[in-house]
Amino acid sequence: MSQPTHTRIRMFNTKDTYPNQTLDNDLCQAVRAGNTVYVRGQIGTDFDGNLIGLGDPRAQAEQAMKNVKQLLEEAGSDLSHIVKTTTYLTDVRYREPVYREVGKWLKGVFPISTGTHRRRARSAGMADGDRRDRRDSRWLDVASGLKTQKEGT
Repeated sequence: MSQPTHTRIRMFNTKDTYPNQTLDNDLCQAVRAGNTVYVRGQIGTDFDGNLIGLGDPRAQAEQAMKNVKQLLEEAGSDLSHIVKTTTYLTDVRYREPVYREVGKWLKGVFPISTGTHRRRARSAGMADGDRRDRRDSRWLDVASGLKTQKEGT
């Protein structure tokens, strides 16, 4: 087997993350491959699994961005190198508070950005893409598919 050319950040197994399911997949929160960092979609939970901002999409967006910042720093990068973001909302009414909060974190960065609204199953505990459902965490998924790239490296 060849030597990996990338670094995995915050590895975990889904049997620990989703104890009510029979999943057993090895994943991570971020991967640095060369000069690019790929970040798993982040929601309003901290890295201990605690939901931050129950019922408050702005607070959840703030926590998601704290997570993104921390993951980028652990990968040797920072928010200024973000080149693309995708934000998923489950209710269009959350667009303004979520985008306003994300905008605070990315002021002066000028990434390309895509936002979309998608309805979700209303029962908690159903996994959907990059997000973990914990009570009211179905508000948003900030930075799914987020990419950073350092110039000249």
